[in-house]
Amino acid sequence: MGRRWFLEGVAADGSHTVHEVSVVPFRVGRDATNELALAAPGLSRQHAVLVATEDGRLRLTDLGSTNGTYVNRVRLAAARVLEENDVIHFGNAEFRLGVLGDSGGATTTGGDRTMIAPAGAALSGHFVPHERQMLELLGGTGLGGAVQPIVHATGGERFAFELLGRSSHPDLPASPVHLFALAARLGREAELSGAFREHGVRTVAQWAPGSTLFVNTHPQETFDPAFLEALRRLPQQGLSVDLVIEVHETAVMEVDRMRELAAKLADLKVRFAYDDFGAGQARLNELAEVPAHFVKFDFGLVHGLNEASQAKQKLVSDLVRMVKELGSMALAEGVETEAEAEICRQMGFDLLQGYLTGRPAPLDSLRA
Repeated sequence: MGRRWFLEGVAADGSHTVHEVSVVPFRVGRDATNELALAAPGLSRQHAVLVATEDGRLRLTDLGSTNGTYVNRVRLAAARVLEENDVIHFGNAEFRLGVLGDSGGATTTGGDRTMIAPAGAALSGHFVPHERQMLELLGGTGLGGAVQPIVHATGGERFAFELLGRSSHPDLPASPVHLFALAARLGREAELSGAFREHGVRTVAQWAPGSTLFVNTHPQETFDPAFLEALRRLPQQGLSVDLVIEVHETAVMEVDRMRELAAKLADLKVRFAYDDFGAGQARLNELAEVPAHFVKFDFGLVHGLNEASQAKQKLVSDLVRMVKELGSMALAEGVETEAEAEICRQMGFDLLQGYLTGRPAPLDSLRA
């Protein structure tokens, strides 16, 4: 078969076991005559079978089982060729397909081929579907992005772009929300954030060199030395972009670490912004301790601001004034109507961002 495949499972006691697909056809079911006999509720006596393809992969077929066979949580309606890291359920017995030499420390079974699988009607979730595709994305396959303009509140000239991560991988969602949810299950949120950032910075530096570019950070990487090292390498690689690092408001609470980060960013000649200001607590005291170059007021404060109560309008106006007194530029996010833009100008906002002034556009649009 070429590659030596295995099925990694999780037994009822939580231990991981590896079952080598040593012969084909490789049958799975309750009957002891199967190559993999599973003492698991809901399995048929002859549940499914794996056969080899001409190119050394495996094709999985359900044998008319009562409770079905699933690949990446989708029930099989026909035979399917499998890929490494696919997640397979035989009924509720869950496995990950792998190649020997990459078993992650799991224990290989010996002569006893019987495995006790957890009971229950719902599909278990020990392994993450689309893990292989996410690893491909992190390696560069399907990485994409968009840019949204940030403009001067008065005059409307473009001041900067914000970089937004996207995926064009055929087997993954394009939305960064869903991608980060998948990355979280794999413990790779910071890695995904960094991959989006590096890809976007390279593209903007190529097609719009010298642009001011706001880039997001994941809370897990904010204070990671590897994050600073990655920023330090960008100019060395000839990437000419004026970076503004967006720091989530939750990081503001860690004043000492934030002060240290601000100093290191200054050494790199990189400015920073506090993102989502007002989504939680305003934390003006912490902002005063470590003032940012920019403070981005959250969509929730800006949306419908022209129709808000006088009390809310006064609150936002006072916050803008205090932020500017600290030396920061106030940026209103989520501006969608001219009426919202006008009241933001009246309150003294320096910058605007939102559908009114420009929707996110693919990175390719910068070529024009």
